Amino acid sequence: MTSGGTGHTDADRGQQGGIRAALAGLTTRGRSFLAAGVAAAVCAYVLGQADLLRVGLLLAVLPLVCTAVLHRTRYRVAGSRRLAPARVPASSEARVHLRMDNVSRLPTGLLMLQDRVPYVLGPRPRFVLDRVEAGGRREVSYRVRSDLRGRYPLGPLQLRLTDPFGMCELTRSFSAHDILTVTPRVTSLPPVRLTGEAKGYGDGRQRSLALAGEDDVIPRGYRHGDDLRRVHWRSTARYGELMVRREEQPQRARCTVLLDTRGLAFHGAGPDSAFEWAVAGAASVLVHMLERGFSVRLVTDDGRAVPSEGADGFAAAGQESAEAAGLMMDTLAVIDHSDGTDLSRAYDLLRGGNEGLLVAFFGELDEEQAAVAAKMRRRSGAALAFLVDGDTWGPGTPDGPGPAGGRQERLRTLREAGWTALSAPRGALLEDLWRQADRDRAHLAATGATGATTGGESGS
Repeated sequence: MTSGGTGHTDADRGQQGGIRAALAGLTTRGRSFLAAGVAAAVCAYVLGQADLLRVGLLLAVLPLVCTAVLHRTRYRVAGSRRLAPARVPASSEARVHLRMDNVSRLPTGLLMLQDRVPYVLGPRPRFVLDRVEAGGRREVSYRVRSDLRGRYPLGPLQLRLTDPFGMCELTRSFSAHDILTVTPRVTSLPPVRLTGEAKGYGDGRQRSLALAGEDDVIPRGYRHGDDLRRVHWRSTARYGELMVRREEQPQRARCTVLLDTRGLAFHGAGPDSAFEWAVAGAASVLVHMLERGFSVRLVTDDGRAVPSEGADGFAAAGQESAEAAGLMMDTLAVIDHSDGTDLSRAYDLLRGGNEGLLVAFFGELDEEQAAVAAKMRRRSGAALAFLVDGDTWGPGTPDGPGPAGGRQERLRTLREAGWTALSAPRGALLEDLWRQADRDRAHLAATGATGATTGGESGS
């Protein structure tokens, strides 16, 4: 059984089990009838009572006939499952639609459906279908909900068949299952401007092609629909075919979201932990920047970038952007703590080029890692950092990244390097911190303080 498709019960496995598997499904009533029939037949043979023998045969044959009929019926039931939607934010509900089709020429008996779901999604759903006529169908649905992000398998669907007399009950499973993806909760962020140019023109007014003069023009072959006023006659004469000037192709504004996943940088677990707050924050920023028209990518402390394909690893425009957004949300749905101890791999990845706007969610930083994070600012435009306040999220450990009293010093280190750095205590709302970051940058720009950045940076 597949999502949106049709599956049949496993007939091959049933044939291998044969009559033994069918007899194993006899209910208490069926076993009682069979035992009574055998006992009556034995007594009739001993006592020489023909009438009692006929009664015994009737009692013994009835459950066997029901078993044989039910054994054949189980191959003729098809089912399908549909998730609406297949990707849902944490704490939101998804509905699972089940459909059963009787593809045989005979009506079914009593059917009981049971779908296997992880316990975090709720109780196991059960449905009773009284009777499905030949060629008929039945549709049922149930809701699932999880406060924990992740990927959860649904199924396989179990079908329990029973005869009208209640003599036999067989349970069979469909082979296919579906996956429900629970993504982090996404917070709607206010459309603030963190100084800089309007979106859509990219990193410091860079252009992919130069159009300074005739010597800088890079022509291409003529395509149907091109404006004839763009024909480059010198190149046309040189190549012997129509050549046109390329149009100016401005780069989209870029945003990189850096998520610190080091296990030693966070304390606690569960949906209200500091790490889950950081994951949800990264998801919120990614969605917000995509809605604003930015090319985005997700980077983790272990140097992994999502999406890994595309121009410089950033999500492209149009349909590719939507697919990349789904890929990033799927990644955040299952992301977990890493075994890393530093941010060097992330720094190596980020120092390769201009990142545009850089938004980072850090756990607790020691002095060395704060210095590494400060150097990441050199290759980006505007840079925002949210540091988890370990004092409010949970007590630190002796093996942790350092005393919490040095957090202000870490924030000062980042700010001196040009970051807009804010502490994120327990219960902090990301939208409030987002507005505070905008106010802090505006204040620094107005006062000309050290570390403030000027024009040429991407806004959000």
